[in-house]
Amino acid sequence: MKRPVVGVIGSAHLVENRFAAQRVGERNLRAVADVTGALPLMFAGAPDITDIEALLETVDGILLTGARANVHPTRFGVEPHPSYEPYDTPRDDLALALVPACVERGIPLLGICRGFQEMNVAFGGSLHPEIRELPGRINHRMPRLENGEIHPEQAVIYGDRHDVRLVPGGAFATLFGKDIIRVNSLHGQGILEAGERVVVEGVADDGTIEAIRIADAPGFALGVQWHAEYNPQANAINRALFQAFGEAVAARKRGWLGTGL
Repeated sequence: MKRPVVGVIGSAHLVENRFAAQRVGERNLRAVADVTGALPLMFAGAPDITDIEALLETVDGILLTGARANVHPTRFGVEPHPSYEPYDTPRDDLALALVPACVERGIPLLGICRGFQEMNVAFGGSLHPEIRELPGRINHRMPRLENGEIHPEQAVIYGDRHDVRLVPGGAFATLFGKDIIRVNSLHGQGILEAGERVVVEGVADDGTIEAIRIADAPGFALGVQWHAEYNPQANAINRALFQAFGEAVAARKRGWLGTGL
């Protein structure tokens, strides 16, 4: 049997401040290739390039990755402000339409960081443009040195920084086999109000929402705020998540083959 295919969304990037490009962090591609056993297929996060119907006829699952740009605040009723830039509105347009399309068709969907936030906004939820500004919240952005520069060590940047308490008996607690996990933290935006079909299954000690599922989804539809693409080859939590996603993708592939598609 041919390998399943997982579509991995790209994000807009300007090379040398001149050349428009689409990029995907290599960790996402390796997580798919190494842990799910599927073939990662990059697609443009732009609706004038990527046709959703054609995409979903090609792939067996979708990975919505993290990205440098934030979801545009007008997508959840907040006025934009320069301090919350940069934005990637073409990706907003594509991702927010792609999420419900995947859920409706039962195509396995995994959202990470920005992708997690996109899943919430797609179902009518809101985000806080800078979660650390809320009373009682910690700084969830990546670690920096005293001079403000990003910490040079990848192990520190992606190191586990806080606990996440999972709903006992929920999808994530069942998947991980425990009710408390420890994860990394590299984000500015965060969920403020959950969308209509968004079920919160994991919360950090400071109240930040960290894990969601889409209610009544016929297929795998989970999202996490932390960067689960970091070292799933060795990190037990991240590996379990990608393995579960891979199993759903493989099952989808077998189903298609069984119906002659």
